[in-house]
Amino acid sequence: MSFPRLVGMVHLGPLPGSPAFDGDFDSIITAATTDAERIAEAGFDGIMIENFGDAPFYASNAPRVTIASLTTAVNAVYEASRLPVGVNVLRNDGLGALCVAAATPATFIRVNVLSGTMYTDQGPIVGQAAEIARLRSQICPDVAIMADIFVKHATPPPGLTLADATNDLIERGGADAVVVSGAGTGTPADLDHLETVTGLSHLPVYLGSGVTADNVEAMFAFADGAIVGTSIKVDGVASNPVDLEAAADFVKAARKG
Repeated sequence: MSFPRLVGMVHLGPLPGSPAFDGDFDSIITAATTDAERIAEAGFDGIMIENFGDAPFYASNAPRVTIASLTTAVNAVYEASRLPVGVNVLRNDGLGALCVAAATPATFIRVNVLSGTMYTDQGPIVGQAAEIARLRSQICPDVAIMADIFVKHATPPPGLTLADATNDLIERGGADAVVVSGAGTGTPADLDHLETVTGLSHLPVYLGSGVTADNVEAMFAFADGAIVGTSIKVDGVASNPVDLEAAADFVKAARKG
């Protein structure tokens, strides 16, 4: 299974059912399609959509209205961009993401905790690799899975090393690519951590946070691709619209790497 190398983020505003939803779903879709058009115009290879505005997030079972809203958003973003589209259902609803993908043109999903346990602001999150693998085989066997190692905004269990987590995910988790991030949104991955993961992984390794036009060349000495959000947004704020100039500058820098 293959993934687009440069993936631009569409951070959706608050969706129906979330605390900050203002009742205007049409404006959320309009903003998403505008971002998608700019990402495509800038030269990205693909798009990732997530329910970024829905905080506080459910740990693993997003409401049905969230899944329905994301399905609408994925269809709209694909129509606007005609790029490969992925979906991440926050905080960690890989089963829901597969359902969205099965009903849309989405070709890949991201799962923040596919295997093992991570301690998060939603409490302990336990991966559902077995359930996800079986559901994928039933409803969308061609959809690829990106999975995080030591995902951002989370802490691993005491004693679990990065190397052990990487080996378990690659050998036993069912991922098709792995994602390495920094501590939080917009924070770069540690180069030593990135080098450790790439040294152990036969799967593609993607950067999941903090990638910029200034650091992408150094990061791509180790990584195979990147999911890019904060650095291509207006004023470098993840919840803001895509800045076309910043997005194009990033693509130009990344193509040199």
